[in-house]
Amino acid sequence: MKLEIENLVHQALQTLQENGFIPKIPIFIQIDATKDKQYGHFTTNIALVLAKPAKKRPLEIAEQLVSLIRHSNWLAKVEVAGPGFINFFLSAGAFHAVVRRILAEKDRYGLSKMGREKKVLVEFVSSNPTGPLHVGHGRHGAFGDVIANLLDAVGFKTYREYYVNDAGRQMDIITVSIFLRYLTCCGESIPFPANAYQGDYVLDIAQAIYQVHKKHFAISTRDLFSDLPSDEPEGGDKEIYIDALIERTKRLLGDRYTIFYEIGLENILTDIREDLAEFGVHFDNWFSEKKWITQTAVDQLFARLRESGYVYEKDGALWFRGSELGDTKDRVLVRSNGQRTYFANDVAYHLQKFERGFDIAIDLFGSDHHGYIPRMKAAIEACGINPERLVYLLVQFVTLYRQGQQVQMSTRGGNFVTLRELRQEVGNDAARFFYVMRKCDQHMDFDLDLAKSQSNENPVYYVQYAHARICSVLKNLAERGFMYDETSGMNHLDLLNTDHEQILLNDLSHYPDIIVNAALHYEPHQLTNYLRELAGNFHAYYNSHQFLVDENNLRNARLTLILSVRQILLNGFRLLGVSAPQSM
Repeated sequence: MKLEIENLVHQALQTLQENGFIPKIPIFIQIDATKDKQYGHFTTNIALVLAKPAKKRPLEIAEQLVSLIRHSNWLAKVEVAGPGFINFFLSAGAFHAVVRRILAEKDRYGLSKMGREKKVLVEFVSSNPTGPLHVGHGRHGAFGDVIANLLDAVGFKTYREYYVNDAGRQMDIITVSIFLRYLTCCGESIPFPANAYQGDYVLDIAQAIYQVHKKHFAISTRDLFSDLPSDEPEGGDKEIYIDALIERTKRLLGDRYTIFYEIGLENILTDIREDLAEFGVHFDNWFSEKKWITQTAVDQLFARLRESGYVYEKDGALWFRGSELGDTKDRVLVRSNGQRTYFANDVAYHLQKFERGFDIAIDLFGSDHHGYIPRMKAAIEACGINPERLVYLLVQFVTLYRQGQQVQMSTRGGNFVTLRELRQEVGNDAARFFYVMRKCDQHMDFDLDLAKSQSNENPVYYVQYAHARICSVLKNLAERGFMYDETSGMNHLDLLNTDHEQILLNDLSHYPDIIVNAALHYEPHQLTNYLRELAGNFHAYYNSHQFLVDENNLRNARLTLILSVRQILLNGFRLLGVSAPQSM
């Protein structure tokens, strides 16, 4: 409905521009749903917006627009209100047309071609393969997946990518952690570094290696630990200690170090893939950093930045002149020892996204990475690409609560709740729905007890229960010997004149606009909020009226309405990746 109203206003504005009443300037028309239906179903403030450039009173512009808005069967009236707002009142026929369209288009209702098949790469999760996914990664997974679903729904062509950070220091730390646990399997008693990965999964991988190779890779612990700097418990620096231990382990193991690295990577990455797949999250590509950095793309990036004049050498290092493009300071691309920085590799990776033909690249980052955004946008701009094409969504942390008490977690210490454990406790549906109920940049308190409860307070249960109730009505229909006549229902939608029915009809008309807004603003919570409101209004209708009445036409009209509600619930569930139970 909003789009139809926007088109009518646009046509009226064109007429006013052609006759010189308002200037020929670009005009953004904003149509909003009203909260109070005494002011109509939709409203626009376009007359107030145009008052200054047109040098006319808003009321005068509004009256001219209303006089030019052509008649429509689905508009009952259009009126000017207040200082110049234009309010639109929909006719009963407009709402009846929505019901007919829903049941005709079914799962296609709400889809559009607004995105014009622009290619969008959505990179999300991208957790270092150093351990199982935890509940924070789960929020990234659910959010990224639903964002991609929404963009697909409005006509974009999305491509889901997981950037596998399988190179660099963190992979060395997990490799050494596995090797040390392997030595304990060999009977060695060794001090475990403060900065190593300490979860049970590390021991599980080490035990699997030991089962196959026994003590074949064991080395002298005296050679391994002698003359190392002190670790944190002994007053040392845990970062310096773990780096020294990594270097020593690599030297003593030689080529055998790769065995522990590859087994650890394969084991952890397989677990991540399976975990996400079970969560309903699938990727089109798993992009390996290790394979990537062996290619010439980073060198090509340096050549491109030199050509644009945004690099310079200082103290033996190569620097990016990002401070000239909005970053807080210049950044090192190549250290004085000749080693390229992660930033250099990451810029080349993001540049390659656009070279692969993507119009927009969306990154879901942890909220603690907010300082990373200006430098990446600056680097992309230095390469001649509009930085607006690179979109960052910052995902806030998740705090778990059980019985009112916060669940304490530490990722490095191995004391954390995994995504798999969360899913096993509350189920995929609750996890996915809860994860996207708030804006991604808002901190999330995840109430485990609420997510498991079968009550109206549980949002996902409340919405799914609306679907189950409709299925129950249809089951009772057959048991009572009635048959649904869709033709009769469609022909007698005018009988739907109670307040509850009018509210539901109005709700149904908003669904396509909700999908567009949720997609273009990257806000899945708009959809969950809508479904909760729709479910609440349906429950109120269910509790106040009988559907299976003896009067045929009224019964069929009401069944037609609730079938439309069920279809919208199904469409919304599909975008959220949530199931639609027929009984609860």
